[in-house]
Amino acid sequence: MKIIDLGLCPYREAQQIQLDRHAEVVEGAEDTLFLLEHPRVITVGKAGGLENLHVQPEFLEQQGIDLVHVTRGGNITCHFPGQLVGYPIFRVDKRPGGVKRFFHDMEETVIRTLGCIGLDARRWEGRAGVWTETGKVCSMGIAVKKWVTYHGLALNVGEDTSLFDMITLCGLTDTKAASVHGELKALGHEERPGMQEIKDVLEQEFRKVFADSKVA
Repeated sequence: MKIIDLGLCPYREAQQIQLDRHAEVVEGAEDTLFLLEHPRVITVGKAGGLENLHVQPEFLEQQGIDLVHVTRGGNITCHFPGQLVGYPIFRVDKRPGGVKRFFHDMEETVIRTLGCIGLDARRWEGRAGVWTETGKVCSMGIAVKKWVTYHGLALNVGEDTSLFDMITLCGLTDTKAASVHGELKALGHEERPGMQEIKDVLEQEFRKVFADSKVA
């Protein structure tokens, strides 16, 4: 597994980077995980979601917030600095359990990552992503083309999740966004891990989890 940190990368630029690497992995290149943050952007998946946007597109443009329709599964979500995004470009055709196991392993990676920094997180049956008692801390949505994945996960690290106020998160009216720093603050932790530390832990757990589900 190759892991590349793209830093702060505009959404459309990251899309092209994913597609370029996707083509390479289809041709036999090494599975690759991109880690990055995005400037403020709201994305709408294949399941739709514009009906869950609470402001006009013109307002987003005025605020310098991109609005992008994407090919991943799922509804509407958003990205912003302080949110850790992971895009795994992985083969799933020979992976035990296929796409379903792949998605499960992504969730498991995030659950273990949060456990390493003192947070209890879990799955919610019938809903994608990772959850705390407060809300959804990590959104997930992937696309699969020629048995290679792209798109991925978005873990809210920083306490400021105000961009989510502009949408109904994933189209779920009973859901609100949680964050790593917000959860740790509520638990009384004065020191909270920075983005790089969480990247390092996520990378470590990604390698462990996906080593346990090696390609057959």
